[in-house]
Amino acid sequence: MRLTLLLSMLTIALTSKAQVENDAYNLMLKTMLSHSVNEISVDELAKLKDVVLLDAREEAEYKVSHLLNARYVGYDNFNMDSVKNIDKQAIVIVYCSVGYRSEKIAEKLKSAGFANVSNLYGGIFEWVNQGNQLVDSDEKKTNNVHAYNKTWGIWLNKGSKVYEP
Repeated sequence: MRLTLLLSMLTIALTSKAQVENDAYNLMLKTMLSHSVNEISVDELAKLKDVVLLDAREEAEYKVSHLLNARYVGYDNFNMDSVKNIDKQAIVIVYCSVGYRSEKIAEKLKSAGFANVSNLYGGIFEWVNQGNQLVDSDEKKTNNVHAYNKTWGIWLNKGSKVYEP
């Protein structure tokens, strides 16, 4: 039974398109996420232009740092009013710390008729782990990353971890 489960997890991890650089992180994501929406890798996102970035973390996390031009939409208090001015045909990328919360928000957007919504696989942690830039609440470059908590923060290998708002 355990061997079958392990083989199934490895098969999922090896066959999915989106990946992260750390094998253990990748395996955790493959088993934690439901893969119910399109997933986009950090490399793929870095090449895109004209996308709408939505940050599905909590406001304190967003204020510490976020991707340039990302809009805060939150998770616990998310509602469709926060996206009412976004064209449903736009390319929308949702992210959070690792991808779980953003996957749930992306599911809601997909159900609401957004045609081109994707979840950033590995989230802001993988964005930073691959050397990409963040900005703070004043839109100035920063190395600070809200690491959510010490359990989840293990997946953040670069940047300066922040645990308090």
